Amino acid sequence: MSRSFWTPLHAKIHRTIRSRHLFERNQRLLVAVSGGQDSLCLIKLLLDLQPKWGWHLGIAHCDHRWRPDSQTNANHVKNLAESWEIFFYLETANEALNSEAAARNWRYQAMRAIALEHNYNYIVTGHTKSDRAETLLYNLMRGTGADGLQALTWQRPLTDNILLVRPLLEITRTQTGDFCQDFQLPIWEDCTNEDLKYTRNRIRLELLPYLQENFNPQVESALAQTAELLQAEVEYLEQAADRLRCEAMSGGDGEMERQEEILPLKLNRRILQKAPLALQRRVMRYCLQQILPCAPSFEQIEKLTALITAPNRSQTDPFPGGAIAKVENDWILIRD
Repeated sequence: MSRSFWTPLHAKIHRTIRSRHLFERNQRLLVAVSGGQDSLCLIKLLLDLQPKWGWHLGIAHCDHRWRPDSQTNANHVKNLAESWEIFFYLETANEALNSEAAARNWRYQAMRAIALEHNYNYIVTGHTKSDRAETLLYNLMRGTGADGLQALTWQRPLTDNILLVRPLLEITRTQTGDFCQDFQLPIWEDCTNEDLKYTRNRIRLELLPYLQENFNPQVESALAQTAELLQAEVEYLEQAADRLRCEAMSGGDGEMERQEEILPLKLNRRILQKAPLALQRRVMRYCLQQILPCAPSFEQIEKLTALITAPNRSQTDPFPGGAIAKVENDWILIRD
């Protein structure tokens, strides 16, 4: 190694884990390792911090089968795990996954299955500040609210017992690359990272450099900071919306009606009328999430929100799946 064991990056991640309560001591951490610089930086940092925290570490690698060298890539990560004396788990897709969304969904399902089978409390990924900036731009261009702009959070539950954690969100991709070079870590170069048919690659290779050159050299940090601010605000709004939803479903008497059933849903619109529009929309989005096969659109949320102030007996046209919302005096009823 060309540098001492305890670097400023070690100290930074140690402080981040402790101050943000990302992990407890003596926990079982399943680390997602692709072989790229971010994941190698992550596993090296966790290995070096392990004596201070007493973690049990395992490595999970997901082979999407979308590159000719994907099996060789998997063997490369397996050899690294063996050299570090860490348990290694491999999941290989049954067929090639050719879209970014499909690959991401399959990857999280695969890691969740490994964690459940082998009793890991946490799944840890190497997402960085750079990924956070790219995700904000990606979701902004697709159309989203604050939730989508802050989507890459420090942690989120995958099941009741498994937490997804991203400890490197204050570290840039440049920093992970420098760290790997300093410690001579064998990065596996993924040729698909240069393929401009993938939207995220175009954001990373074309859009962000353009913004840096023409608008703000620190745009990556600025966008990541925006995501961090939005995360706290979204958490606050979700808590407030949850309280409003409970009150509206109970009609103000403190007891929600028929919560064991998905439909019918019943909301007191007199209570909703007193709330800010931002909270009204969040309540309506929650209700639609219970009945729709996919995430509700802005138009669907607006259509349901409009019933809060609509005349009596107003109703919507059917939502996907056939449910209809109707105003009955002080109530909005959503039923088949």
